[in-house]
Amino acid sequence: MIDASGFRANIGIILANHRAQVLWAKRVGREAWQFPQGGMHAEESPEQTLFRELQEEIGLTERDVTILGRTRHWLKYRIPRRMIRKALPLCIGQKQLWFLLRLETEENFIRFDNTQKPEFDHWEWVSYWYPLKEVVLFKKEVYRRALTELAPCLLKNFKHAVRQPASQPLDFLL
Repeated sequence: MIDASGFRANIGIILANHRAQVLWAKRVGREAWQFPQGGMHAEESPEQTLFRELQEEIGLTERDVTILGRTRHWLKYRIPRRMIRKALPLCIGQKQLWFLLRLETEENFIRFDNTQKPEFDHWEWVSYWYPLKEVVLFKKEVYRRALTELAPCLLKNFKHAVRQPASQPLDFLL
């Protein structure tokens, strides 16, 4: 679903374990790591997209997670020109709603073989702020905004585990 400005509607997924670490996934065949995310279909609500993408990308269902929070607004990033496909309608970037989830089942339920063409081939648990140092540059600001907005939701459940990086002006999280 691409809007009139060329931004594809998308859902981002931040999945936390019981230690407040987040799932960080490696794209198939690349050294590119990211949070799971996926595009919305025209008839879907954000929550429907969330649970479809959760199942397709990491093998979990609605029963396996609890929603801790969602960003209030769409967060946008532009795709670098060299990566823009020439197909119509033209997509110049993504607008995303981000969900923070808590894993309620065993981590061995996380799997990538639920579709013909998996997006990821490896994953690991990382500290909450780690993705800001590692995500591809054009997504970095959206990740910063999503993690910052959702950190208080995680703090309600894991007061000891979310520590801000020194470079982030997030004094309210301490």
